[in-house]
Amino acid sequence: GSFSNGSGCGNETASEKYMMRKFIVESVLWWAKEYKVDGFRFDLMGLHDIETMNLVREELNKIDTTIFIYGEGWTAGDSPLPSEKRALKAHAAQMPGIAVFSDDIRDAIRGHWADMHDKGFMAGKTGLEESIRFGVVASTQHPHINYEIVNYSKKPYSLSPLQTITYVTCHDNPCLWDKIKATCTNYTEKEMLDIQKLANAIVLTSQGVPFLHAGEEIVRTKFGEHNTYNLPDSINQLIWSNKALYNDNFQYYKKLIALRKNHPAFRMTSTEMIQKHLSFPDISNELTVGYQIKGHANGDVWENILVYYHTGNKDIRISIPEGRWRIVATKYDIEEKGSTVKGFEKIQENKTLLPARSILILVNEESI
Repeated sequence: GSFSNGSGCGNETASEKYMMRKFIVESVLWWAKEYKVDGFRFDLMGLHDIETMNLVREELNKIDTTIFIYGEGWTAGDSPLPSEKRALKAHAAQMPGIAVFSDDIRDAIRGHWADMHDKGFMAGKTGLEESIRFGVVASTQHPHINYEIVNYSKKPYSLSPLQTITYVTCHDNPCLWDKIKATCTNYTEKEMLDIQKLANAIVLTSQGVPFLHAGEEIVRTKFGEHNTYNLPDSINQLIWSNKALYNDNFQYYKKLIALRKNHPAFRMTSTEMIQKHLSFPDISNELTVGYQIKGHANGDVWENILVYYHTGNKDIRISIPEGRWRIVATKYDIEEKGSTVKGFEKIQENKTLLPARSILILVNEESI
């Protein structure tokens, strides 16, 4: 025989064995007690068994119920551990209090993780709109989602939005700017920077737990390299002068984060709350996803919110629900008291202009 290599790194651990389980649980508890670690990420969590992960959660709750646990709900290869016992994304409902990365929204936004040139929704690939909607509701049960046409998961897997890590890139595979350059070969730099904003605007206005790769606010590049754990600082470094070079992008990300923090409607805490307050209007335009949040969701001061993502190369006009609406966000700026950008500063009724490669957020006039 030979060692199992479900990790793709030459080996793996058998967490279902008594002493390995004891070692994992006691190690995590030691770090939490002695070093006050308040969050744990499990790489290739699918190699661990569900029972061990639930025991980790149970024991950490005795110290602090707010300690966050999340992991990659997949493996890098086959494992002797039976599939039904693995801590996989599909088994998230069996692991309450443990979150999993959503590769569904990740690859819907940017394209397939293993294919540098596969275009995602952000680069104008059609047919991914339903996968974006699935990401908006954080992989939960929602009556407006057609799960049969979601890219990977054909049914919801998260009990609550707090079990879903919503992201577009991390340390693995190309960083966002490199992926944009590979899939948007006929775009100007300004157009590519629009996409750099939009990709994480989707992340930060979707339900779930947002995850941002370090440096994307300053347009980080790894020079086309995918897996850089063994590459030098010249590839992995954050180039801080980019903060000046791409200050517009930096300020935009800063405002996106503030928008999410200021408005709890974008971070609802239960599936039932999302089902009650969030709905998807019918939109006939390709490369366009829109949703509405009603009723001061999660105690938000904004009563009604409209959010649209449009990745087409041309501005379009779309119908909006009845009422008087103020624009608070486009690719040009985010202004929570109402846009002052020329052409977007007026009250919107019946129809509105949705810019190319942009997010558009509108709020009912009375809430501003």
